[in-house]
Amino acid sequence: MELLGRLLGLLALLLVGTGLRRGGILTSGRTAQLNAVAYYIALPALVFTATYDRNIAAILTPTLVVGVVAVLSSMAALAWLLNRRRNRPARQSVAMIQSYHSNLGYLGLPLVASTFDAEVTAIASVVLGIGSLVQVPITVLILVTINGADTRLVDQLTELGKNPVLIALILGITIGSLGLPVAQPISVGLDALAALALPLALLCVGATLEIDGPELDLEATGMVVGLKLVVMPALAWLAFSALGVGASTFTAAIVMLGTPTAVSTYVFANELGGDSEFASLNVFATTVGSLASLFVLISLVS
Repeated sequence: MELLGRLLGLLALLLVGTGLRRGGILTSGRTAQLNAVAYYIALPALVFTATYDRNIAAILTPTLVVGVVAVLSSMAALAWLLNRRRNRPARQSVAMIQSYHSNLGYLGLPLVASTFDAEVTAIASVVLGIGSLVQVPITVLILVTINGADTRLVDQLTELGKNPVLIALILGITIGSLGLPVAQPISVGLDALAALALPLALLCVGATLEIDGPELDLEATGMVVGLKLVVMPALAWLAFSALGVGASTFTAAIVMLGTPTAVSTYVFANELGGDSEFASLNVFATTVGSLASLFVLISLVS
């Protein structure tokens, strides 16, 4: 019941964000400011506090890297196989990327941190880092190739290198591996900022979710939802079971890879020639649907 209450609380925050947007309170400018606080302050604080007192050798294992890379690349290949015959390139590319590109940062890591212990949270932070380094280049490559967008992959990778969450991850595991102390006032302050990550992220996600009725494509959206929320966590379960990882690694990987489609896919689609209305609908559908699928996943791994 506690888990169900927590997930219903997530839904409530999503709906609050949507309601504030419709009421004119969370305008696009204010949402951008709120998003900046979550992206540049709260999420990096969460990642740092989860890793600064951990030895990287204990959390960044070869099996974790292999498992995350294998699941993401396999899902990208499966999504391409199932969507390759769609006759609208803009929609085809979006259906592909949204079938594997997970909301690891805004929803996955804060949810893990609020549900599991510090060890699982630290491993989830590493999953976030590995996943970002894998799924962002694949997503950009697919959109550019199919839509003929005028951008360079190297530019996107350069921007990825400036990601504050990845910088916080590197800083945290470096300090943890070297055994460097962090002053108590700093750690207490960062803990307070980290606690804001989930509510801020959910408000931002809710404020950007939209449904455009004329653009509804139930078959295509249904396939994205099925691949993202059912097939991907099932594949992750099989992969990490076969790799024989520990309980904490298994829990972190399954929950993180079972998250809904990332909101950033809407941004990528909008910038790189994808169907942005279709992308927005899929983010909404997978986010709402994930409340049920994550309840099942968390119950199973717990």
